[in-house]
Amino acid sequence: MSDIKDTLSKYFNHSSFRGRQEEIINRLITENKHCLVLMPTGGGKSVCYQLPAMIFEGGTIVISPLIALMQDQVDALKKKNIPAEFINSTVSPDQRKARLDKFVEGKIKLLYVTPERFRKAEFVESIKKANVSLLAVDEAHCISEWGHDFRPDYSRIAEFRELLNNPLTVALTATATKAVQNDIIAKLGLVKDEIKIFHEGIERPNLRLEVTDIFDEKDTLEAIYKVLDKYKGAGIIYFSLIKKLEYYSQILGDKGYRHGIYHGKMDPRDRKRTQRNFLSGKEGLILATNAFGMGIDKPDIRFVIHAEVPSSIESYYQEIGRAGRDGKDSLCMLLYNQQDLYTQMEFIKWANPNADYYSGMYDLLKNKIEIVNSYGIDYLREHMSFKDKNDFRVETVLAMLDRYGVTEGNIQNKNLTVVENLPVELEDGERLKAKLLNDNKKLLSVVNYFKSEECRRVYISDYFGFPGEKACGNCDVCS
Repeated sequence: MSDIKDTLSKYFNHSSFRGRQEEIINRLITENKHCLVLMPTGGGKSVCYQLPAMIFEGGTIVISPLIALMQDQVDALKKKNIPAEFINSTVSPDQRKARLDKFVEGKIKLLYVTPERFRKAEFVESIKKANVSLLAVDEAHCISEWGHDFRPDYSRIAEFRELLNNPLTVALTATATKAVQNDIIAKLGLVKDEIKIFHEGIERPNLRLEVTDIFDEKDTLEAIYKVLDKYKGAGIIYFSLIKKLEYYSQILGDKGYRHGIYHGKMDPRDRKRTQRNFLSGKEGLILATNAFGMGIDKPDIRFVIHAEVPSSIESYYQEIGRAGRDGKDSLCMLLYNQQDLYTQMEFIKWANPNADYYSGMYDLLKNKIEIVNSYGIDYLREHMSFKDKNDFRVETVLAMLDRYGVTEGNIQNKNLTVVENLPVELEDGERLKAKLLNDNKKLLSVVNYFKSEECRRVYISDYFGFPGEKACGNCDVCS
């Protein structure tokens, strides 16, 4: 026990644990038993595997879905004098080999990798030689196809565990319904008796949850101005559409509200600059799409506004979790406009192409890959979507083919190649229909959240399968 407290103090500069961290760490270290950790964004999930990693004799492999996030985490660990590295596509082959060798030799305690790294034969051959004491699966909801951010390689975790001699495993996520929890356990290759679920519900009493019914642009601006004038600290306003984000950015700028913007179509250097300015306090307000937020550990965010209806309770909960990490009062405001539902329904439609669309695109790539690389995405859109620039199924299919390892390279670099057959999952019409229905049900849950006459926090707790939560007394329904 003293080892655990000493390690917490030495490397993490804390004198005590938060929430259920100590319970989780004790189960891993003293009982050597698996854990599934459901903890709110900002609740301190990382310490649950980083601290044991410093105590265990062998190394810890952390499977993480986001390249930018793993880089930030490794940089933070190095500042704490914790020997950590990451291996992903941004690292040169020589560096990858050097880092992997160091991990196998025991000179690195934590190695962060994407699940796709296990596709590489040379990585698998080397990693099998390592002494792995702990496997940490971060953002574990990515394991489940019923989750809001499914990644096919995550569903191979049981296979990875076997390669590593079935090490002690901890899976961590902020958002998982009962169905997703069950899926995570099954995909880890475990049964319920072997793994203990730790959850903290949505214990963030300092977050005030409010919903405002919006009819038009005038209502939206009035609601935003009201929050901006009342809350003087840092804040994020989330938008679904880049076009809408830029439109409101112009209006807010003209009104004298200084702010930064962040979305996926910006130059990566501009995105990095915006993020840096926000974290350092140079920029107090950010207008962003959901591309912004992963790895943003800024404790003093006083408000998060959703200017458009989000696609699911999962994504909404993850985004509001960025507010008030310092424990001080913060506002989470959802502006509900019926019109936004049509936007989200379009997104859901484009994110769920049917089996014919997948096979049609696969055939086009397989037979005309040289032309595709020469003419780019417009050629695909012309053949698959009749030049409709608002139809994003082409982007969805390209992303899914990459995630399933069907293609390598990319169109932008004109080096896209087809290396595997189309997987059965993308040819199964019934499965794809079920996924579409599931995504629409998630959107319906957001509508029900707006319409609910019970405590907002109770609604979210019930949604994630934690019934019995008491009314919070700090939402627009309670007060």
